[in-house]
Amino acid sequence: MQYQVIQRILGLLLMVFSLTMLPPALVGWLMGDIDLSPFWRSFLVLVTVGTFLWLPVRRSKRDLRLRDGFLVVTLFWAVLGLSGSLPLILSEQLNISVTDAVFESLSGLTTTGATVMTGLESLPYSILFYRQQLQWLGGMGIIVLAVAILPMLGVGGMQLYRAETPGPLKDAKLTPRITGTAKLLWYIYLLLTIACILAYWIAGMSPFDAISHAFSTVSIGGFSTHDASLGYFDSALIESIAILFMLLSGINFGLHFLVWRKMNPLVYLRDSEFRFYIGMVFVLTLVSAVYLLQLDKYHTFSEAIRHALFHVVSIATTTGFTTTDYSLWPGFLPVLLLFSSFVGGCAASTAGGMKVIRFLLLLKQGMREVNSLVHPNARFNIKVNGQPVREDVVQAVWGFFAVYIGVFAFVMLILLARGHDQVTAFSAVAATLNNLGPGLGNVATSFVSIDDFSKWWLCLAMLMGRLELFTVLVLLTPAFWRK
Repeated sequence: MQYQVIQRILGLLLMVFSLTMLPPALVGWLMGDIDLSPFWRSFLVLVTVGTFLWLPVRRSKRDLRLRDGFLVVTLFWAVLGLSGSLPLILSEQLNISVTDAVFESLSGLTTTGATVMTGLESLPYSILFYRQQLQWLGGMGIIVLAVAILPMLGVGGMQLYRAETPGPLKDAKLTPRITGTAKLLWYIYLLLTIACILAYWIAGMSPFDAISHAFSTVSIGGFSTHDASLGYFDSALIESIAILFMLLSGINFGLHFLVWRKMNPLVYLRDSEFRFYIGMVFVLTLVSAVYLLQLDKYHTFSEAIRHALFHVVSIATTTGFTTTDYSLWPGFLPVLLLFSSFVGGCAASTAGGMKVIRFLLLLKQGMREVNSLVHPNARFNIKVNGQPVREDVVQAVWGFFAVYIGVFAFVMLILLARGHDQVTAFSAVAATLNNLGPGLGNVATSFVSIDDFSKWWLCLAMLMGRLELFTVLVLLTPAFWRK
């Protein structure tokens, strides 16, 4: 393990992250906030710590190995969660505990959107903007950003990219050089963000709300500047814009690039994962709307479709925006929506969950096993986009699914042992491990009622969900630390 190289990278990245304290301070100054000292003090602390980490090992520029990349990514996200909590801890207007500050910070960076804050309208603009900014930076992954803009790192960026990028197919690059791939992903991400800002602004949001909600929409985060989330605006147009950009952000960003390069939207329809993704949203929306209408939750089909479509897209893509308390919907609908977050969005998107491509491969593998029972001597290939999928990829997906369920059950049992009811424990772990945000029961609107011990475990669940389990779990194996 090249500890000096790892220390150098952490120092550089921490210095870069310190710069993220400046935009909220500027926004707060423009909006008339009185006390901006939490951000200036946080900036000074982080840039100082980063400098002290970097200076002694600044000449260590050897290439990273894959193991080093996993350690850098996990350490950096853990350090980032702690560092990002500094302004929240130092703010006298918030007056929250260290545990709550770290929970809020990590929830933002992992684009989970679970919150412990209430009374958002009374908070300083700088704090509100900072929460949204955390999600925007975490959306595509600040590690990818660092690889794109910091060639000065002097390391092989592919090791960081593979450890950071969500999805089972991590070796596919859009450009020959990894730095070019990272830049390209961020260009697409930035263009979507700008388009979303303009759309929200034209629809009637203030510039501050438009920027803030665009950050959390494109990042699939779900934080809002209002306690009522997007329900505060009570606008069908704003909800439609949110639906569009949540759907777009839940699509594989590599697919966006192919559509742009070929100038042909039909490329979307040729992708198996995209078709399954849109089909899932369509079926869930239709089932939810019909059920809501039958039970007289809404009186017209258009009203039922409006609320059903918004919440299906929001929960299925793991964004977590709400316009009403969906946990109070009748029958099985709240649990159905929560289950959809386990599937999540497409690979190489900003969405959470297990990813559509993995779920699609699991279904195809299940169908293959059934067909093998009927025709035991036949050979069946699993195909995606008309191409056979390697057996090692299929086996890896099964392994991921098994570990996902194991981790979920383990953390849920811890919450149950702490005295939380079954609905709250189940949905709290689902909301954090899937990077969703809102749950059911006592965590339907916020995680204030969760005890500190449980919050630290949920922080771990958020981190593992964001880094797709194995990036974190591999550090716990003896083989990883052997020379």
